[in-house]
Formats: sequence, structure tokens, C-alpha cells
Amino acid sequence: MEQRVSVVTLGVRDLGASRQFYVEGLGWRSAQEHPEVIFFQTGGMVFALYVREKLAEDLGADAASFGRASMALAHNVHSKGEVDALLLRAAAAGAPILKPALEQSWGGCSGYFADPDGFAWEVAWNPTWPLGADGSVTVR
Repeated sequence: MEQRVSVVTLGVRDLGASRQFYVEGLGWRSAQEHPEVIFFQTGGMVFALYVREKLAEDLGADAASFGRASMALAHNVHSKGEVDALLLRAAAAGAPILKPALEQSWGGCSGYFADPDGFAWEVAWNPTWPLGADGSVTVR
């Protein structure tokens, strides 16, 4: 298996509310929209929002007991000031701020918000991980 992630899919309770948050609130543009799933092109990978029950069905899992693993998604930004700005935008779109922007021991700055389904998003500026023009990050 090649070392890469092609798609990240979140199972969401209300696709309309999630669409409103990501598209209208955060300013994302969808690449494809269907009644049960929305796809976003995010640099070299795809991010998808899928109706939770349909994702559970696709996995062959019981939708009532289908859960989430402990995880956080991350969005790296080009400058320290962008961390606060993006957290404020997320809050204005209705996101709870899980952790305000703070200086980190690794030399950068980060904070967290939650999307409508409670998925945690870290907003991070890391001065040692440069971002490419397409938003891709390089670990150094």
C-alpha cells in the first residue's frame, strides 16, 4: 500500500447543516454534491460529508451503535495570525471553540473548533512545516 490518504469521509447527522457550515460558514466550495454525500477537493485529496446512516450501511455497521474513533482533523495556515482569524470565522459559523489559539511547545500556534457533528478541527501554524501553493504540508 502506498503511503497516502486519498479521501477522508465524515458521517454526519444532517447533511444540510454540515453543508451550510462548511460552504457558507467556512467558505469551502464543493466539487460534487449528491443527496447523500458532498465531496470537496482539498489539495491532493478529497474530503467528504456523507449521511451517517448511509456511511454505516456502506460499512455494514449498525447506524445506532456506529461511533467515531478518537481523532482530530487539522488545517494548517500560512501565518500565526491566520489561526485566530480562522477560529473566529468558525465561531461565527456556529462552531464551538474547543481550545483557543495558544503558543505551542513545538514552536507554532494552534487552537481547535468543532463542526456541527462534533468533529474536532485543529487550526495550526507550524513554522517548520511549509505549505505549498495547493495547501499541501511538508513535514521537516
